[in-house]
Amino acid sequence: MKVLLTHTSQARAQYYGARSLSGLQAIAQVQLHEGDNALDAFGLINAARDVEIIVADRLTAGPGEIFARLPKLRAFVRCAVDIRNIDVEQASRAGVLVTQAGPGFVQSVAELAVGLMVDLSRGVSRASADYHAGRKPKVIMGRQLAGSRIGIIGYGSIGRYLAGIAKVLGMEVLVADPFASVSEPDIQHLPLDDLLGRSDFVVCLAVANDATENLIGQAALARMQPHAFFINLSRGNLVDEAALTAALREKRIAGAAMDVGRALDQMPTPELAQLPDVIATPHIGGLTPPAIESQSLETVRQVEKIIAGEIPVGAVNAISWMRRP
Repeated sequence: MKVLLTHTSQARAQYYGARSLSGLQAIAQVQLHEGDNALDAFGLINAARDVEIIVADRLTAGPGEIFARLPKLRAFVRCAVDIRNIDVEQASRAGVLVTQAGPGFVQSVAELAVGLMVDLSRGVSRASADYHAGRKPKVIMGRQLAGSRIGIIGYGSIGRYLAGIAKVLGMEVLVADPFASVSEPDIQHLPLDDLLGRSDFVVCLAVANDATENLIGQAALARMQPHAFFINLSRGNLVDEAALTAALREKRIAGAAMDVGRALDQMPTPELAQLPDVIATPHIGGLTPPAIESQSLETVRQVEKIIAGEIPVGAVNAISWMRRP
């Protein structure tokens, strides 16, 4: 069976890996995308004309028009959790299976959250930049994590793992998530407004959807304490960037860190990232070998199941899958 892997050569190295590629090539005839940019709808249709399965990176969308124009296509396999840029409804109408990978990046993202808290509270990046530029760094009193309050917005897999780390570090843990239950007696489950007003570090890990669009806006930021830090490791869609920019410039919060934003590939917006009280990383929360292999190897297992005509773990529209082998 023919499979198109949409990752560019750089993306294959960073986000798929040699072991997963070898595994895919062992079970299918793999066609590689050799361009430097992500395929648009026209490019994807041309590249996948004789292909039965597409294994797509997170930048390659699955717009509705491709499914009717690719009659040989049996499945669209996403090597990521986020499938918001795949038209699942149109795929289902065409009988094409859509799958997503599981969150194999839990530990990796949670560890980055800890690193960003330390950096924000102790001025690591700021002092390092001063030294590199030949300037004398300003000595500023830091904040100790032990004894501080962390407010976690979104109590999913990453939030739960991060809460465990925070407790070991001696932090008081607050959680805001109307859809989660919190059974741990040493974790306080609060409404979002209360969490914002009481936290020293606010870490955003909520799911991105229509309901959470601009969840952190002017009103939310106004509830935070002046010494508090905001960290976004979810999606840029959750943050009103104009409101955050204003809060930082007016010193209404102490600083912010973000691994995500509204720029291409969900990266931080350069204009926001360059503010002096901001630490930004280019969407690297899940960019560690264990995290990447967890998702890419899962796509290999999914493809193997699809070739066998079986529904794989991660299928999102199995009931509509009519183009089975």
